[in-house]
Amino acid sequence: MTIQEAQQVVDNWIKENGVRYFSELTNMAILTEEVGEVARIISRQYGEQSFKQSDTGKDLGDELADVLFVLICLANQTGVNLTEAMEKNLAKKTQRDSQRHKQNPKLK
Repeated sequence: MTIQEAQQVVDNWIKENGVRYFSELTNMAILTEEVGEVARIISRQYGEQSFKQSDTGKDLGDELADVLFVLICLANQTGVNLTEAMEKNLAKKTQRDSQRHKQNPKLK
């Protein structure tokens, strides 16, 4: 699925199942919650924290998909074409950072 297709799929899902988009402010709060759930899994799976009973069954892929879904909702409702935005962002990063990272002794 392309990014453009994902934006259309999410839009269709919202119209068919979600009634309407939540407000941008609500979706920003939801995005923050979802990122927190990703952080919780990462800190336990790759960091020093131990899993709790309530963490059982949590799936990193599912939580990342939740983040992506809400991010796409925000893009859709604010008129952002994520394909174009990503292409521009990668061009910016390439111009700005390609040599900086190659010359970073911490990355060797």
